[in-house]
Amino acid sequence: MLELTPKRPQGFTLLEMLVVVFIIALLTSAAIIGLGATGKDSELEKERDRLEALMSYVRERGAMLTLEYGIRCGPHGYRFVYFDNRLNQWQPERVDDTLRLRRLPKGLRLTLNIEGHQIVLDDKNLTIPKTLTRPANSMGGMPAGDPSAGATSSTLGSDMPSSFATQSADNAPQILLLSNGDTNSFALTLSREGVNRSTTLQSSADGKVLASAIVESK
Repeated sequence: MLELTPKRPQGFTLLEMLVVVFIIALLTSAAIIGLGATGKDSELEKERDRLEALMSYVRERGAMLTLEYGIRCGPHGYRFVYFDNRLNQWQPERVDDTLRLRRLPKGLRLTLNIEGHQIVLDDKNLTIPKTLTRPANSMGGMPAGDPSAGATSSTLGSDMPSSFATQSADNAPQILLLSNGDTNSFALTLSREGVNRSTTLQSSADGKVLASAIVESK
């Protein structure tokens, strides 16, 4: 009598399915790493686009309200300030929530050049002082009767309007976005820490702010 060999059950065993899942996960990870190697960084791109949009928005707002705006930067965030003509000093923007303090996601960092010179950024720049400096007089930028008060140096470039030249460092911006469409000469770079991947927003000769593509240096 012939012995019949039992047929193997059709379909995958649990072990085979686990092997397939592992291979798919491995291929997916390789694809993600491959995208990163070509400079695709959705988080970096998103923050660049947000910053570009906010700059455009604040310039339109400044032109409409005849307000001079600026950006005060730290290595891990930025905030907007405006120039109060009545007090003759920079004030933090507190009314428009769109222009609230923005902190960068972990792993991203800002660096800033003004007129070709790198500016040392500190996250203390993002802190809004509880007590603002007293109004400056029109002669020297210091309160009358107190020659030592408000004597901190400005962080603005030399091409800024002379009326802004001696303001307290508490709220003085590094980047100017003026109501007439002008700006100072700057290059603000947003980069991924630990990776040579970055994008730069910079002013042009005609006052426009240009955003570069994401680049990956070797």
